[in-house]
Amino acid sequence: MNSFVSRYRKSTLARNTGWMFLGQGLRLIIQAGYFIIIARSLGVQQYGAFAAVTALVAIFSPFIGLGSGNLIVQNVARDRTLLDECFGNGVLLILVTGLLGVGVVILICRWMLPASIPVVVLLMVALADLIFYRQILLVACAFQALEKLDKTAQLNVLISAARFIGIAVTVAVVRHPTAELWSFVYAGTTVVAVVISLLLARTVVRSFRLAPRRIKAELREGLYYSGGLSAQTIYNDVDKTMLARLSTLGANGIYSAAYRLIDVAFIPVSSLIYAAYPGYFRHRTGEVQGPYQYAKRLLPRPIGLSLLAFGGLLVGAPLIPKILGAEYLRIVEAVRWLAILPLLKTIHYFFADALSGAGYQGLRMCLQIVVAVFNILVNLWVIPAYSWRGAAWSSLASDGSLALLMWIAITMLQRRERETAIAPAPVALTPGS
Repeated sequence: MNSFVSRYRKSTLARNTGWMFLGQGLRLIIQAGYFIIIARSLGVQQYGAFAAVTALVAIFSPFIGLGSGNLIVQNVARDRTLLDECFGNGVLLILVTGLLGVGVVILICRWMLPASIPVVVLLMVALADLIFYRQILLVACAFQALEKLDKTAQLNVLISAARFIGIAVTVAVVRHPTAELWSFVYAGTTVVAVVISLLLARTVVRSFRLAPRRIKAELREGLYYSGGLSAQTIYNDVDKTMLARLSTLGANGIYSAAYRLIDVAFIPVSSLIYAAYPGYFRHRTGEVQGPYQYAKRLLPRPIGLSLLAFGGLLVGAPLIPKILGAEYLRIVEAVRWLAILPLLKTIHYFFADALSGAGYQGLRMCLQIVVAVFNILVNLWVIPAYSWRGAAWSSLASDGSLALLMWIAITMLQRRERETAIAPAPVALTPGS
């Protein structure tokens, strides 16, 4: 036992994973509390409407800041002196792109979502997720790059705690709040959280220094990160928006609630993914082999955790309607269909991060876009025919395909690197030879 504690204290990765797991665990408890309150107080129709808006906003959210959070991790993990200018650039980019994004998202939501959803819901959710929450994530990335994941964990708890307090107070005052009222609470509590997070950032960021040249030089790479994250959000969340449009808000409420539980089950693995991410850039040697070996060394335990989550979801699914209410009875089948997702996500996340660490973020983005397009096309076929079951099948096919594509990409890159290494060096010709 003492040797285990000693190894834990010496291992930065283990310690940071522990912090993230603690933070995600507390966040899980808090989220479970306000998720139950929201689901029961709003009802399946209102919850389905709110979930549809948040899902569509989430698709555009990664473009806010143009990958500035990921660039902080990439740059500061190698050189800590770059934190101030990377953070200053990120704050500016989030404000500029966020305000533009709010207008674009509202227009698209009016076109894609049912007209019964009030415009004010669209506005409040867009402001909360595209500007305020992105600033919180930027602060979290700064601490992640410095491997101060105790602070990152605190930020994860902060945003969930603020929203829990907000919805709890709202329900205490208004027994059955509408999606419109909850959207105001959602935005207001996010503002409180962003103010606290920026004050916390001042403990490591000495000045909000701008470096316009760095913005220009890293624009393409930042767009790679944004494109990849947006594609990831599409194959994770666009089915919820499409369900609201092509099926019913009730079906979307069932599926969205089930998917939220899958996200909860994935928390132990996501904690390690978050803690390990800066390490991929430090293992970069100009080849994919270094980051890939790093991923392979970490993979066995997350796979084991994913299999435990799979079993727990299958066994525990019948308990969910007893907690959420009788109108969520169909969630049992939905959870069981989606229970294998944590395993598929585990595999493709580790392989994808290896590609990013090796400098192949552009390739990663392209593979993610292929899967996102595949997901949309399949959903256009299966959702009208099979409702939320079709969305579940599409999610399984998308995450499984992504894991396979990432593995194929790494295998091909390794083969190319080996062929390059053994290729004979060109013979230099001298004059007169």
